[in-house]
Amino acid sequence: MNISIREKDRFKVIDTPEHKDITILGSTGSIGTSTLDLISRNPEKYSVKALTANSNVEALAKQAIAHNAEMAVIADQDKYSDLKEALHGHNIIAAAGSEALNEAADTSADWVMSSIVGAAGLKPTLTAIRRGATIALANKECLVCAGEFMMQQVEDCGATILPVDSEHNAIFQIFDFDEPEKIEKVTLTASGGPFWNKDIADMQYITPVEAIKHPNWSMGVKISVDSATMMNKGLELIEAYYMFPIEKEQLDIIIHPESIIHSMVSYIDGSVLAQLGTPDMRTPISYTLGWPHRMNAPSKKLDLTEIGQLNFIRPDKVKFPAINITREVLQKGGSAPTILNASNEIAVKAFLEGQIDFLDITKVVEKALDTIKIHQMTCLNDVHDVDENTRIVTGEIVEGLKK
Repeated sequence: MNISIREKDRFKVIDTPEHKDITILGSTGSIGTSTLDLISRNPEKYSVKALTANSNVEALAKQAIAHNAEMAVIADQDKYSDLKEALHGHNIIAAAGSEALNEAADTSADWVMSSIVGAAGLKPTLTAIRRGATIALANKECLVCAGEFMMQQVEDCGATILPVDSEHNAIFQIFDFDEPEKIEKVTLTASGGPFWNKDIADMQYITPVEAIKHPNWSMGVKISVDSATMMNKGLELIEAYYMFPIEKEQLDIIIHPESIIHSMVSYIDGSVLAQLGTPDMRTPISYTLGWPHRMNAPSKKLDLTEIGQLNFIRPDKVKFPAINITREVLQKGGSAPTILNASNEIAVKAFLEGQIDFLDITKVVEKALDTIKIHQMTCLNDVHDVDENTRIVTGEIVEGLKK
């Protein structure tokens, strides 16, 4: 059995301080801005220690000043002087580069939001884990690329991981951690993206503009494409395996276009528990921000009579091969999930740049998994090496498919 976020023999809910110091890794993205929105509504309960961004100096500086942050970090070192100038006259430390990101993660914040997109979020998240922090995890790569290693670090360092993804957060709320053996299966729901009911014959001609128009959620460009291919749901399946004390065969995926039920847990007595809510990321974020208590959130309250009907559809595995690909990757283990993640990032980028067609995204990923040798990984350096090599190989595969 994998190490999960809440093994019943070690995980105890302890009361947290009434006032929390907060660090947000990736504060200018949708998750980061939603987190700051919640904090701004409860200023007496939260103080901001550090905020980080990849390259958006203007937004980062505005956030740092508005929330009186102690430190602001821009990942792009070339923009250090711009950030310093933007913060001139304010008592806020300006820093830049990958080491500065680690310094931000190492500040004495009680609660750390890990929402840096991509492999860049691995090292600072690990830094926060190693000091035993409570981490609200919104970075998929931590568990997709290095799930076993990361969760072992959580166990060894006494850190706490709270899931931010709406699906995993839903499971966290309804999972019986005292008797996991009484659970039959865990079902992750998927919106199906914008193309779940589109004919496969028309999917070859999908444009990037169409692919990023998610029907329910406001998300970044890359994750919106992942939702359209349903790769996002496959990645979440891998995450769920490492997050919760369940077996790989107990994980299921269904399409639920309304995005009202966020996940379900089925028990051996026939009971099925579900977490419901309107599609607003401030709901799961608020759950982790207030944990182990609940806090007020501005999300629209759910009115089932207004919705009227909920639908559930079994995913078409021909239209969405990403689901089968990720299941196979989970079975293979080792470096396979890292190869999957890196090759998908390169393929999505190539699609957004008009180099390959929509249906080529999963073809590129499959080719990368067939080409690159899978092996076991024991440390973060192994993850980085596989990630770097995969990006090179995948780039060559894309070259062969360019339109």
